Amino acid sequence: MNILKSIFLGIIQGLTEFLPVSSSGHLAIAKKVFSWDLNIGVHFDILLHLGTLVALIIVFREDIWNMLREFWGMMQTWFVNTLIFFARRKGNTKYKYIKVINSGYRKLIVMVLVSTIPTGLVGYFGKDLVNKATGTLWLVGVCLLITGTLLFLADRHVDGKIKIKDATYSSAFFMGISQGMATMPGLSRSGTTIATGLFLGYNRKLAVKYSFIMSIPAILGAVVFDLKDLNGEAMGSKNLPGYILGTIAAGVVGFFCLKYMLKLVRTKRYMGFAIYCAVIGVTAIILNFAIR
Repeated sequence: MNILKSIFLGIIQGLTEFLPVSSSGHLAIAKKVFSWDLNIGVHFDILLHLGTLVALIIVFREDIWNMLREFWGMMQTWFVNTLIFFARRKGNTKYKYIKVINSGYRKLIVMVLVSTIPTGLVGYFGKDLVNKATGTLWLVGVCLLITGTLLFLADRHVDGKIKIKDATYSSAFFMGISQGMATMPGLSRSGTTIATGLFLGYNRKLAVKYSFIMSIPAILGAVVFDLKDLNGEAMGSKNLPGYILGTIAAGVVGFFCLKYMLKLVRTKRYMGFAIYCAVIGVTAIILNFAIR
């Protein structure tokens, strides 16, 4: 693979992954406009997502560390409760069960697990559709128009008041469904999930933060699932430098974009993004019939 093309696509991924404008949609358009055949299709996209995943982990490292620590605490609590269960079965009722979900981070862990289930199911059964849609520019354009509509509605939606302590697990399930559907090229993952969170009544801070944190296991799972299918030719010595440099470019650019977007998106100023997605969506549809 041409190294400059790989770096260019990595920069596009880094710039658009955390903006609510669909990184996959922009990559699909770039490939079509420049007639770039990347041979491995969705696999290079996964590597680019790996780069931005590293950036995501670095930015949210404190929250991730607290979640890992609380997860270990949950395992200990479950173990103790198991011992209490057997003790009570023997008639020793002086031991009381310990509450497992006793902090915001513990509830966040369970919510992410709940969200990951529908995301994985939708992503798995819709994989073939996503692969076909990536090469269909008019469909990418339609999905970008849908993204623009969601952002427009989110911009006009009344601010929610739900914080993590008040959020329901059913809302986390719906967030997972929206994330799974956003694997379609042109449907912004962050835009779709942030809008869904706002529609569910989340406050802006929770909608944005949860949108990004819930994506970590989904992206990691997609990376692990897809990389096992890479053949030796795709990852051969000729292509490897381009893959590595593209992934690094996506990670570095994505890191700075995420730091910026965390400040900007929380203000709920989505109208500019909505207009941008609409323009790019219409452009993609026109290009679909103009480029043969």
